[in-house]
Amino acid sequence: MTLMSKPARFPLLTDPMIAVLVVATALALVLPAAGEARTTATTVSNVGIFVLFLVNGMRIRRSEIAKGLANWRYFGPLMLFVFGVMTLVGFCFAQLAAPWLPPLVAIGFVYLGCLPSTVQSATSYTSLANGNVALSVVGAALINIAGVVVSAPLFAAVGGGAAGDMGSGAIMRIVLILVLPFAIGQAVQDCFIDKLIAHKSTAAWLDRAVIGIAVYVAFSGAVEQGLATMFPPADWAALVVLVLVMLGIALAGAWGCAGLLGLPRGDRIAFLFAGSQKSVAIGAPLAAILFPPQNAGFVIAPLLLYHLAQLVLAAPLAGRLARGG
Repeated sequence: MTLMSKPARFPLLTDPMIAVLVVATALALVLPAAGEARTTATTVSNVGIFVLFLVNGMRIRRSEIAKGLANWRYFGPLMLFVFGVMTLVGFCFAQLAAPWLPPLVAIGFVYLGCLPSTVQSATSYTSLANGNVALSVVGAALINIAGVVVSAPLFAAVGGGAAGDMGSGAIMRIVLILVLPFAIGQAVQDCFIDKLIAHKSTAAWLDRAVIGIAVYVAFSGAVEQGLATMFPPADWAALVVLVLVMLGIALAGAWGCAGLLGLPRGDRIAFLFAGSQKSVAIGAPLAAILFPPQNAGFVIAPLLLYHLAQLVLAAPLAGRLARGG
């Protein structure tokens, strides 16, 4: 795991991940994978997810994990905020969304709340805001490791029957496609981490490609189920407004909690971005494993909008914090 360069003021125009998400969604709308093509695309997606988490295991240093585990004054509350407070917020927004939006989209707010934060963008914006970058790196890494094993059962517990089947089959898929490759990557890390650092741009494009495939497969199923015709403009507007309000609550809550903990300003900035941002890098692949393709696209709709919104708002927010705002 490495730090990105400082993000541009207009990330929608420069962030490659935004382009990948837009292209994957547009391709699913125009040319969705169906029948045997969907089976093939799902297989390719699962293989890609396995490789992605294998690489993640190789590039997150064991020393960073150990360092994080030793600083529970910061990481304990951060974990509680990301997986506790945000899950509760997601549940409340699912209730608000239920009267207007399809049930699978509404439950997507619970799924969004259960996810870990980003790694690269959280650390990048912490750097831009003159926050504690080292703490942000370790915190984001720990949260993502925890998210691999925590997010799915947490979603099943909070989402109830609407969360779908989280039986032994789903758990086994998570273990085989997410947990096992990550553990293997940690075990062989010493042999590969220097090569990954030397080829970090290639590794970054692996992330984007796998996420793009997972989003394409998910939205292909949703398109086949009538995504384009199921949402009148008013429903899309309601979804956007709910996502923006949820993001605002996440930002205010993370900043306020860090203040109540009495953290130094640099640590408080790191808490803000690690606590409020949500990871499409975990969310899209996990959805591809947990949900059938005809459902996954609906469930991750709030996540994709949240991801876009957090990038748009984070750049000016980080700039204001850097100026002492």
